[in-house]
Amino acid sequence: MGIWHKYAPVAYLAVFVGVCGHASSEFVSVLSGVKGPELSVWRFLLGGFGLVILALIFPASRNLLAPFREYGLRLVWLSLLGVTTGYLLFHWSLDFATVPQVATVVTTIPILVGLVNLWLNKQPFTAAKIITGSSATVGVALLITDGYLAKLAGAGQNLIGILMILACAAVIAAYTVMVRPIIGKYGALRITAVTMFMGAVGLWFLVGVVWKIWVNPFTLFDRPPQQSAALLTIALWNTTITQFLWIGGLAASN
Repeated sequence: MGIWHKYAPVAYLAVFVGVCGHASSEFVSVLSGVKGPELSVWRFLLGGFGLVILALIFPASRNLLAPFREYGLRLVWLSLLGVTTGYLLFHWSLDFATVPQVATVVTTIPILVGLVNLWLNKQPFTAAKIITGSSATVGVALLITDGYLAKLAGAGQNLIGILMILACAAVIAAYTVMVRPIIGKYGALRITAVTMFMGAVGLWFLVGVVWKIWVNPFTLFDRPPQQSAALLTIALWNTTITQFLWIGGLAASN
């Protein structure tokens, strides 16, 4: 976290790379051939485990139990909110909305982070954030509805997907703001690893109970090579690397 606080451009670059990782995950999801809730479990079980391994490599983040002495219950419910709920909605929305729509709407998360930060922490928007945020919002609306407004109005499933991804964006934005103080004390890598892995366990249990799909990560390489490669890509690039840069960068730049 220190380098991101000292050099603001590094934090913004981290957020940008995080946005790219989020925006590309929808396309990798389609390549995997695994649908909605089940895909969310594969992604975060493997990606969350990758974050734990990454945290254990660096001495400063190696003690994963330390944050629980002070923030135990808070870490649990933030994991259930931001990961279990947020990313269940994220991948499930792809069963209803188109990939470009999901990829576009999810880029509104930084805007929603600013709104949640204003509400919870009373931190006002700067002029630059107001201008860029307004422009981005207009751009998102145009991209989603361009040439399809009439069709969109009558496509019930499509609208369900849009509402789901908007809910996902709001939940992840709230998680990002509320986890920021803990990240400030214990570091982005350690807290991201802890919350992502706990949220993945929550996802595994929820999808198992509700959808009767009990994912076994040890069967990863029993699948066709293209599917295994897509699942590893969405786990390592779109989760392990992207989530660390996304959450750490947003926490440092806001």
